[in-house]
Amino acid sequence: MIQLTRLNNTRLAVNCDLIKYVEEAPDTVITLLNGEKLVVRETTADVILRVREFRRSIISADCIASSEMTDLERPERAGAQNASAEGDVRG
Repeated sequence: MIQLTRLNNTRLAVNCDLIKYVEEAPDTVITLLNGEKLVVRETTADVILRVREFRRSIISADCIASSEMTDLERPERAGAQNASAEGDVRG
């Protein structure tokens, strides 16, 4: 979620996966997938930047979590480990 500011200076958090589009006319209007419109103080460029930063943080956190997994915890490696273990028992 990204934090934005309404025109009356109240803060709100928006799930950026629900944003359909953002436009400036002259205020910044965010249209959500359900048709709801939000008017915020931030510029279109700032909203886009915040969405990019949020998504970058999600990808970065996922990469860190993935790098901390052991080989047995990795889905692509677990199948190979199980197959070799089964081969040892049968062989």
